[in-house]
Amino acid sequence: MNALKNVDQSIERIINVQSSEEIQKNRLRLRTTIESIRWLVPQACPLRGHDESESSKNRGNFIQLIKLMGKLRVDIDDVVLDKAPKNAKYISPRIQKEILHIYANKVRNKIREEVGDAKFSILVDEATDEADSEQMAIVLRFVDIDGFLQERFFYVVHVSNTVAATLKEEISNVLLSFNLQIENIRGQGYDGASNMRGAWNGLQALFLNDCPYAYYVHCFAHRLQLALVAAAQDESSTWVFFSQLTAIVNFVGASPKRHHQLQIAQANEIAKNVATGERETGKGVNQIGTFHRAGATRWSSHFESICSLVDMYVATCTVLENLVDEGSTPAIRGEAQGHFRIMKTFEFVFILHLMHKIMALTDMLCKSLQNKSLDILNAVNCVKTTAGLLSTLRENGWDSHIEHVESVCRENDIDMPKMGAPFKGGRSSKGEDHITFEHHYHFDVFNTIIDYQLMELNNRFNDEAMELLILSSALEPKDGFKSFKAGDICKLASKFYPDDFTQQEMYCLKSQLQHYELDVPYHEKFKNMSTISELCRGLTETQKSQNYYLIDRLIRLVLTLPVSTATTERAFSAMKLIKSSLRNKMGDEFLAYSMVVYIERELAESIDTNSIIDAFESLGNRRVLFH
Repeated sequence: MNALKNVDQSIERIINVQSSEEIQKNRLRLRTTIESIRWLVPQACPLRGHDESESSKNRGNFIQLIKLMGKLRVDIDDVVLDKAPKNAKYISPRIQKEILHIYANKVRNKIREEVGDAKFSILVDEATDEADSEQMAIVLRFVDIDGFLQERFFYVVHVSNTVAATLKEEISNVLLSFNLQIENIRGQGYDGASNMRGAWNGLQALFLNDCPYAYYVHCFAHRLQLALVAAAQDESSTWVFFSQLTAIVNFVGASPKRHHQLQIAQANEIAKNVATGERETGKGVNQIGTFHRAGATRWSSHFESICSLVDMYVATCTVLENLVDEGSTPAIRGEAQGHFRIMKTFEFVFILHLMHKIMALTDMLCKSLQNKSLDILNAVNCVKTTAGLLSTLRENGWDSHIEHVESVCRENDIDMPKMGAPFKGGRSSKGEDHITFEHHYHFDVFNTIIDYQLMELNNRFNDEAMELLILSSALEPKDGFKSFKAGDICKLASKFYPDDFTQQEMYCLKSQLQHYELDVPYHEKFKNMSTISELCRGLTETQKSQNYYLIDRLIRLVLTLPVSTATTERAFSAMKLIKSSLRNKMGDEFLAYSMVVYIERELAESIDTNSIIDAFESLGNRRVLFH
């Protein structure tokens, strides 16, 4: 009786205390589940196991991770798995999907908040997953409030077909579900497939019907790929060289035994060169390498393949020479002899080192085009720079190249032709048989290979003639704002972005440009800038974007124009990790949730677990309390 009269020991208070303790246990149990998912998904780890029964020795990553957390903390061990209420364990596949759905949507909402009221571009590409289902990746490109150019992976959608109308419908549904209006699109970035670029019924044309200022840009990286492939296929000596290169790399790397022999030969060669002082020593230097096989859709892999053969030329010749004598079958011995003879020819060495130089220049461009923050004006400048370097190599590179090739031939006992001797099979423009070896290799091989590269670059990248890019270049800050032209900037706004500037704002833009011209180019912050991306951030950091808000708006619109679809390609690389051959029955929604969390992990890590618990509770009537 005395206990009941005690306020601190009243029944109501005891019940409330017990309820509070249960709520904390419920939250801890759910938090453990959420944290397990938050760790596994960004690592592309499967949640479920083959056998999750209590008698199983391996119940899958998810349950095993919960068990591990229980071992580390007693309070967690007291509320999870076997010690949890049977109706609220929160480890079922349905619960996992619900939590991942909440988590993924919170990441997308973060991206939506970053976009805000800004105009944006869409980058879209398709690929098949491990189950041969067609998946379409959607990436948003925009400039955030701090002036930083962003490309965010937003969604992957299963599509029944790749008809342009189907793709447009799916993209529109995704955008509208997050209140991203079609009329705010200011750029479209796709590859050159007909269903994408078609002027009448392509995806870009369908979006232009709804938004006439959603300008289409053919992916620069894809154009570079097409240019380099075309240059290799159209020039006969280059085509023959790459065929021989592929055959040699495939033959030597075909078996573990040959690969092991190659590594031994390479180690011996490195040791010899280090002893003679031909190679430097140091941390990370002189590592044993492997052959890189060229891929059909990734041109940079051809450069890697060439680099590996240049570095392992002597070791490769040693392996082939050994196989000529010791090959297990006549076929292997014969093939090894054929490859060895090719590698010991002057022409093969000549083209190998020429392509090594050429592709070192184009590889820089290839890597630049993979950069998310690259703006379209800077991309065009990179193309021009690469073309300029190739022209310089053509005009001034012959002497140094032939000197280097002759040095390699002497070191490897390769017969060199006498450059002044007549070249058999060569004919002059008049049909006379007096072409020399030097003339053949200089003009028919060296110049011709470079000319094909230049021709394809100029044909594929002809955007410098586009009025939009010409006018946009007036905004570039490089060389002390040398390209600044107020008239071109006003024309850019009025002709290409009329919906983004009212008539009154056009008058204000002219006035702002007058002040801008006398202010920004002379400010210390802007003196060494070269790209409009830097200019946009600089205006925001110095708060000059408030004074020149119309100029800042125009810069952001130009920055929004897409350059390449590299981000979508990276998304498909992530898809291969997530939906692997062992997880090929994964549902489309689960794949979409997993991919956005995996790819945008930086945003995912910033989400508070308590907000996920609150959202989980609000989804429906739960059997236990969390508040």
